[in-house]
Amino acid sequence: MLNDIYNKKIIELAGNIPRIGRLADPDASATAHSKLCGSTVKIDLKMDGDVVTDFAHEVKACALGQASSSIMARHVIGSTAGELRQLRETVRKMLKENGAPPAAEDKWADIALLEPVRDFKARHASTMLTFDAVVDAIGQIEARHQQPAAAAEG
Repeated sequence: MLNDIYNKKIIELAGNIPRIGRLADPDASATAHSKLCGSTVKIDLKMDGDVVTDFAHEVKACALGQASSSIMARHVIGSTAGELRQLRETVRKMLKENGAPPAAEDKWADIALLEPVRDFKARHASTMLTFDAVVDAIGQIEARHQQPAAAAEG
């Protein structure tokens, strides 16, 4: 059964993670940590309006956390805040509620490789780390952009 989640493609993704490192001047940084397995993902994000323009991350995680981070790094540039929030929800539903993965023609189709993780609840948190961290960073950026407007109204 574990062979289903640690298949060749997952191991390839985990072993070839793009955009490793940190950004010099990110708009936001976020860290997600799984207490269960000790995996940690730190991400840096730059956005222009609603669109991600740059991304980097440090990934100290199991193969599943590495694979999901690898998928994120391959497709995050050019994605919108709404798209990334929806992606996080799609992955959460796929793991916890038998939801469908992104469609085969979707740029996030590789998420389907993580579908077998559904049967291993102890692995859900590490798989979700990159998605949680990205949504956290987006929230930070949006909150900062709303503060000046709120201050001007006050």
